[in-house]
Order: sequence, then structure tokens, then C-alpha cells
Amino acid sequence: MREIKLDPSAITAEVTGINEVREKIPVLTEVRIHYTLRIPAGSRETVDRALSRHVEKCPTAQTLKGAVEVSWTADIQEEGS
Repeated sequence: MREIKLDPSAITAEVTGINEVREKIPVLTEVRIHYTLRIPAGSRETVDRALSRHVEKCPTAQTLKGAVEVSWTADIQEEGS
């Protein structure tokens, strides 16, 4: 979201890692991210576009690609709405 400046307090994320036991070893198989965002009025389209490219632009998701499924959800509140 390079076009939008957000205060750090306007972005929170809860991350859950899902492990499966394979050959008696716990293995990370999935990461689920839930964002809570407070965005400036009129910026929803830009934020939606940025989030639609989350997995392809996220360094962590790219590092884990092919080994760990990364998914996300978001609650977005447009300030002034």
C-alpha cells in the first residue's frame, strides 16, 4: 500500500500457524493471517488492489511458496465512514 500512509496503530494482524505431524515431526503446513485495518476515506479501492496481490508481493509468502499455504482475511474500516 505504498500510495497510502497508515499510522502503525491502524494495522494489526493475527497470525495462526497450522502444523501437521509427518513421520513423527511437527511440520508447518499453513499460515493464516487476519488483518484489521483502519484506512483513510476514499482509499478502499487502492487497499483492495494491494491486498489482492498479497501473496505474490509478500516476502514471507514467497519464501514459503510450495511448502506452506499462506492465506489471509481482513476487516477493513474506512475512517470517516
